[in-house]
Amino acid sequence: MAISDTAAVPARTIPFFNYRAAFTANEREYLEMISGIIRRGAFIQQQELVDFERHLAEYLGVKHAIGVGNATDGLIMAFRAAGLGPGDEVIFPSHTMVASPASAAHTGATPVPVDMGPDHLIDPAAIEAAITPRTRAILPVHLNGRTCAMDPILEIAERHGLMILEDAAQALGSRYKGKYAGTFGVASAISFYPAKILGCFGDGGAVITDDDEIARKVRLLRDHGRNEEGEVECWGLNSRLDNLQAAVLDFQFADYDATIVARRRALAARYDAALRDLTELVLPAAPGADPDHHDVFQNYEIEADRRDDLRAFLKDRGVGTLIQWGGKAVHQFKGLGYGDVSLPRTERFFERCLMLPMNMMVTDEDADYVAATVREFYGR
Repeated sequence: MAISDTAAVPARTIPFFNYRAAFTANEREYLEMISGIIRRGAFIQQQELVDFERHLAEYLGVKHAIGVGNATDGLIMAFRAAGLGPGDEVIFPSHTMVASPASAAHTGATPVPVDMGPDHLIDPAAIEAAITPRTRAILPVHLNGRTCAMDPILEIAERHGLMILEDAAQALGSRYKGKYAGTFGVASAISFYPAKILGCFGDGGAVITDDDEIARKVRLLRDHGRNEEGEVECWGLNSRLDNLQAAVLDFQFADYDATIVARRRALAARYDAALRDLTELVLPAAPGADPDHHDVFQNYEIEADRRDDLRAFLKDRGVGTLIQWGGKAVHQFKGLGYGDVSLPRTERFFERCLMLPMNMMVTDEDADYVAATVREFYGR
């Protein structure tokens, strides 16, 4: 259905994310799967987890995909396995969830925030300017289903002898120049939080790596430091991907590109076609607009003039939206001690950013309604 500037818009309710519908869409299959696992007593590190880890590794073309309790734990374990610790600095984009730098901080390292580039992702020039003799690693964060432009980041890391660890929590399936997010550095973490592109019914995550030794250490760390013989080799965590959640994820992961990714890209194209002429908005790159990027649209995040008024207008008409992370960049949380750090592009972005509904429960008619309501607000 094409958007008409003059068409009457019926009232409807479109939550930002419909958690109940995420289950009811495949309720029978989920209940059969879960009851079968429970009857077998297959709760921790059983065949369903092995199968999902194998399928995920095959999809990404990596040697190791290790299911963990959540992506934050995954990053903490990746940093520890890579040898990061006290005295080391890790450069990260302040435009991210606090979990990204917290993962470095929990190893004793110092997270150093830098500004975003025009693509809303970490600015390579800002990375270069932040490097000191203590810098050990760069943490690119692939946000909203878009992979960072990794060529200049890889060049900087190689020239300065730095490690790259990736936060790919929001980017499963996203590619830059044909290479998947999470496969550029020594290790990465992916999130399976319920509202993620591939989401389970609780917390979940995975660590991705081609490094055998990092993989060995992460497997130790996720299970109390124990090896396969039960011998404790180090202080570890209790952060294993639950077997029930692994089964749910593996069920969804079948035909992932053809179903989930393709649907999100179709919704993004629909939003783009309906809104691209509005000068009051800055939209994400449309699917296929940049040949270097294959975006999977974890979120559809716009910049908007009169953002708060637009959000209220959408709410009054039944449309749920989100301003991510409480509307603050990491360096703006006073309790983290960043003091007078100023990152102008990031700060300006947080005055304007807004996420429109983008998930598998959004229908074409829902997307048309959202877009028509945005157009109505701006008098189009």
